[in-house]
Amino acid sequence: MASNLTELNAVVAVSVHRNFRRAAAELGMSPSALSHAIAALEQRIGVRLFHRTTRSVSLSQAGEQFLARVQPALREIGAAMDAINDYRDKPTGTLRINTSEGAARMMLAPMVFEFMRRYPDMKVDIVTEGKLVDIVADGFDAGIRAAEDVPQDMIAVPCTPPLRFAVVGSPAYFANRKKPRVPADLLAHNCVRSRYPSGAIYKWEFEKRGEEQEIDAKGSLTLDNHNLMIEAALEGVGLIWTSEWAVAEHIAAGRLIRVLGDWSPAYPGLCLYYPGHRHVPAGLRAFIAVIREVMLTWGEKSPRRKKAH
Repeated sequence: MASNLTELNAVVAVSVHRNFRRAAAELGMSPSALSHAIAALEQRIGVRLFHRTTRSVSLSQAGEQFLARVQPALREIGAAMDAINDYRDKPTGTLRINTSEGAARMMLAPMVFEFMRRYPDMKVDIVTEGKLVDIVADGFDAGIRAAEDVPQDMIAVPCTPPLRFAVVGSPAYFANRKKPRVPADLLAHNCVRSRYPSGAIYKWEFEKRGEEQEIDAKGSLTLDNHNLMIEAALEGVGLIWTSEWAVAEHIAAGRLIRVLGDWSPAYPGLCLYYPGHRHVPAGLRAFIAVIREVMLTWGEKSPRRKKAH
């Protein structure tokens, strides 16, 4: 009745992804090999762990009970394996990080690539998604999000300076339009609206000399991806409100024009976060050291206030 770790990890991965192909990609297996591992385990224990259809995969009642007992044990085994790294000259293994697409783009070159150059035996698996997830339940070592979104029970490590948002439009858009001078002027403009993963629409936030304003921008286009928003702005569709970092090159090149800059305060930047109640893997400790090094070169700044939703 003994099961090998490959089969048990396969059960966990399929339960998380509800999809054999995505679970197989996470484990570095082919979907057929993963399916065979699950089937072999089910045959050996004589119980079906998953309900399978052509469109979905879900845990059976027996599978839920099995997972509840197995998953904590696998975490302990993983922690024990990670602890062995403390005795190596350089860490090895896989560092799994959950973050947003924009945060990943900002962190990739200065920190992730540098980490991989220093620790060639480490693998980095970055999953980008708009919604916040439970990094512990979903098997991640750490998350990277805006400071305000970090769960209170997590240890947070700042990994960018304070950030600012920018309202920008193309020269073609402004050719026959007056530039807004105060946030209320945006109501007379076509704005590309941005949608949260929850479906709610972002309200554009401004502050000047202690006066705060929220604008429910109106426009003919709504998107849920900041790269698409930037493309729309470059094509002259309308104004966008996005991270200053994401459009800095376009502003410098004259492809986008910034307005309302005096109404755009600095907000706390991104933080890497991880649970403090578990052993911190050697790979994660090494990555945090790289982050702190890079932060010293950027120069640490104190945020003016915490952005609120």
